[in-house]
Amino acid sequence: MTSFKTIRARAEKRKGGPKALDRLMPDKPDLKRLAKLGDDRILAEMTKRVFCAGFAWSVIDSKWDGFEEAFLRFQPAKLTFQPEDYWEGLLRDVRIVRIVRNGAKIMSVRDNAAFVQAIAKEHGSFGKFLAKWPSSDEIGLLDLLTKRGSRLGGNTGQMLLRFVGWDGFVTSKDVVACLRGAGLDIGEEVKSKGDLAKVQAQFNAWAEETGLPYTYLSRICALSVGEVRGEH
Repeated sequence: MTSFKTIRARAEKRKGGPKALDRLMPDKPDLKRLAKLGDDRILAEMTKRVFCAGFAWSVIDSKWDGFEEAFLRFQPAKLTFQPEDYWEGLLRDVRIVRIVRNGAKIMSVRDNAAFVQAIAKEHGSFGKFLAKWPSSDEIGLLDLLTKRGSRLGGNTGQMLLRFVGWDGFVTSKDVVACLRGAGLDIGEEVKSKGDLAKVQAQFNAWAEETGLPYTYLSRICALSVGEVRGEH
């Protein structure tokens, strides 16, 4: 496998030097901040990532105030207490234009509210739970999100973790191209557990080599081959 020093050098050359590359890095992961993140904000981000999947992010962003209102500011306890009439109203009322009326995604909010409550009961809060989960086992966390959450599998789960500030990689098109170019034997789309395990092992090795956060490793990897994009 190519050393990360070589990958970083390529990214620096493509983006205008070390300082220019540094300016493209996201905020450094802050576990203390993540541990204090409210369960309502976790559920809000889950919902946003679910609705953004397969949809224009700008449309969801433009309607977000409506989502906050319709889903009771994403307070898990309030949402899990709502009767069927509430959910049916969101699904059927054609006057509701403040959200995207996708039935399966709307009902995922109810399921994920219960999921967030369950994790919070087990660990104090969902943020505390995430803050304690090691970056060296992102695939284990993604598996849990898939099995216990609703519509949080695949890239949606990765984007959720990235947007709440958890330190992990994202298997975007550019990141996968970087990994394949570095010699990792994975498919063009990383979907199998075997390929995910290989990706995890490689990021673990690069983290040990460099001491950098996984978020930085993922971004630099992507920028070494692709354009500057928000999903890295």
